[in-house]
Parts: sequence; structure tokens; C-alpha cells
Amino acid sequence: MSRAKLVVVGSSNIDMVAKSERMPRGGETVLGSEFVMVPGGKGANQAVCAAKLGADVKFVARIGDDVFGETSLSNFKAAGVDTEFVIKDPSTPNGVALIIVDKKGENAIVAVPGANYRLSPEDVDRARKAIADADAVVLQLEIPAETVAHTIELAHSLGTRVVLNPAPMRPVSRELLAMVDVIVPNQHEAMGLMDRAGEGDNINAETAARELMALGARCVVITLGSKGAYIADEDTKGFIEPMKVTPVDTTAAGDTFTASLACALAEGKDLMGAARFASRAAAISVTRIGAQSSLPTRDEVDSYNFGN
Repeated sequence: MSRAKLVVVGSSNIDMVAKSERMPRGGETVLGSEFVMVPGGKGANQAVCAAKLGADVKFVARIGDDVFGETSLSNFKAAGVDTEFVIKDPSTPNGVALIIVDKKGENAIVAVPGANYRLSPEDVDRARKAIADADAVVLQLEIPAETVAHTIELAHSLGTRVVLNPAPMRPVSRELLAMVDVIVPNQHEAMGLMDRAGEGDNINAETAARELMALGARCVVITLGSKGAYIADEDTKGFIEPMKVTPVDTTAAGDTFTASLACALAEGKDLMGAARFASRAAAISVTRIGAQSSLPTRDEVDSYNFGN
């Protein structure tokens, strides 16, 4: 098996996670049962996840030149992520996310982008050779829209596979979708991409995937939470059954799935095999609290007993 080579372009935060019995209502204070502060951010989560799964990962990001940024940088290095293209920004604080997790493992998040929103197309251009040499570029939407668009256009022009996790949801043009090789939305993001935000709970995944492909996406993988996932490309269509676990914190489930899918595809797995691998990794992640603290190793994904 060849080692996957990935470039992840995206955000880096410090997550402040509080656990409580339930989410507070507007104006209400509830007592929490546990608090942790851990590195997070969708881009960083995906970069660290891919590295823990054995990929050669280069991360393109901006972090604050502060204690939170230093914590993030140390964590990348400990995980084996190449930080050549991680820039310390002296003018803006590191990104942070405030996360509440209830007893069902569901979460609510407020993210303050900080240095993430200063990641520029020029920062991405510094990694041009790495992008050209990579098996895939992995992106999310926690960085400026112009940087996302530039990265997709650059990778596409270089013939490098583009994997886009459109989260947090915002519009993606048809022109950009046509340059995306694999798009990995959850059910709400899938409907939002088709200008039907708010309809995610009633999604028909098969129809949604077909419509997204009609908009230009070549491969669609829709994550459906506890219901598994739906995959579709020109040759393969079908549901991926969920793994049986008891969720503790779902914060990094989507990031784990996206990074694991990109790794498996880069290693040569077909879409069905890659999605099953990603489903296993994501299921393990929800059994632990925190974002990067929940990410599984390759040995865990290969050997975990789900009892399905």
C-alpha cells in the first residue's frame, strides 16, 4: 500500500468544549459537567486525522502568534503534520471555537475565525509544488471564499484531485463544483448547496446526490449521521451502513470522515471501500470528547470491534 500524499488547506482553532445535560435556551445558564480545551478547526482536524492514519500531510494555514497558535503548532508537529506552510500571523489572534456538547453527544458551536480569515491565495501559492505533487488537496469553508476558490482552481489546473468538505455551509458556484472531484457534505450542507437550506432533515440522499452531480460534482458522498452515508459517482451508487457505537461527542465526526475518505482514495481504494473505511474512523471519533483528541490511529481503524 502506497502512502497517501495530501495537502490540507484550511482553518486551525483552539476548541473550548463544555459538556452539559442539555443545550441552554436563550438567556439561560446551565451547569456543565466537564470542560476541556483542545486543538481543533476543520482544516487542522483533517490534517491531523490524515497524519494519524499514516498519510504524508502538508498543512496550509494561518495561526495566531500567541499561546493558542503555539499550542496548535506543537500539536501538528507531534502528530507528524508538515508545518512548512503554516504561517504565524502577528496581527490577528488564533481562531477559537466555543462548543457545548449535550448528553446525547450533539453539539452547538460558535467559531471566531481570527487568523483563519487572513489565509490568502498568495499563502496557497507558496505550496504550489506540494499541491502539484500531492494525491489530493482537501479543503473546507472556514477560510475566505476567495482562498477556497483559488485553491480549487490551482489544484484543478495542476491535475490534483480536489476533495471539498463544504462546511460550514455557504454557496459554492457551479463553476467551482465542476472542478471538485469529491464533495463531502452532510445532509444539511447538501441541501444548502442546492439552495434548499433547512430541508436536510427530510433529505432523499439518492436524489440529492443526483442533483449535485447535475450541478457539476463528479463524486458525491453525503454523510447522514447515525444513518451512515450515501455515495454516488458515474460507476457506483449506494448507502454505507453506520457503525454501532454510543456517541459521546460528534464534533469531529465530519472532519474524520472527510480526511479518512481522502486518505483511502489516495491509497487506491475504490469509492465504496474508501467510504466504509471513513465510516469506521468517524464512528470511533464520536466515542471520545474533543476534536483532535478524538481522532483515531490507523491501527484503531483497522482493528476496532464495532459489534455490527
